Amino acid sequence: MLRVIKHRRLSTGDAPDGRLRHLRRDAEENRDRILKSAHELFAAKGLGVTLDDVAHHARLGVGTVYRRFPNKESLVEALFEQRIIELIDIARKSLAFEDGWEGFLYLMLNMLTLEAENRGLRDVILGSEYLKQRLTDLKAEVGPPIEELIAKAQEQGSLRPDFRANDVPVLMAMAGAAQEYCGLVSPEIWKRYVAILIDGLKSNRESLTSMPESALDSDQLHQAMVQWKTRRHQ
Repeated sequence: MLRVIKHRRLSTGDAPDGRLRHLRRDAEENRDRILKSAHELFAAKGLGVTLDDVAHHARLGVGTVYRRFPNKESLVEALFEQRIIELIDIARKSLAFEDGWEGFLYLMLNMLTLEAENRGLRDVILGSEYLKQRLTDLKAEVGPPIEELIAKAQEQGSLRPDFRANDVPVLMAMAGAAQEYCGLVSPEIWKRYVAILIDGLKSNRESLTSMPESALDSDQLHQAMVQWKTRRHQ
């Protein structure tokens, strides 16, 4: 009599060590591809990007993305946690400068660079439904050193006395708007307008901040206007 042997599918726990390592490596590679694609899309287009968009950009199945990140909240949290840590680190390092104005410049230029070059980060910080608790934590950690730095620069007479910590996120929004408006024509042009903003914050403007970028010429300005209108209606 022939004995019927029933085969059963190997579970992850039954798989040989080599197969387990292969499965784990594939899973890690897929996660890295998802995060890389999400970073590129969020930086360029903001948080309006969907998980389906991320899957298409990563050239992965939608199901693969949803297995790693069941919703966009979990993907945003994984992607922007490190950026938030960097913002906290910038605020703390700015206090190490003996010259309050130099510390203030370090704070503004580094924060604005992170934010202007990543539209998704700008969306997270300046107002979105994502990472609400993490942003509350960020404000609690970043707020005190920024206020201390501002007070220091004002006491030293370098920063205008009517500047307030709550002005910082508004300046970040302004820099981001300049990058969004002109970025396709001149990706670094936002730095020019940050230089103008910085001079407006000095209490003593005997010397002007050198412009890191030239102004747009007429053709570039027209091109920026056309592209901005097109993106607004997409």
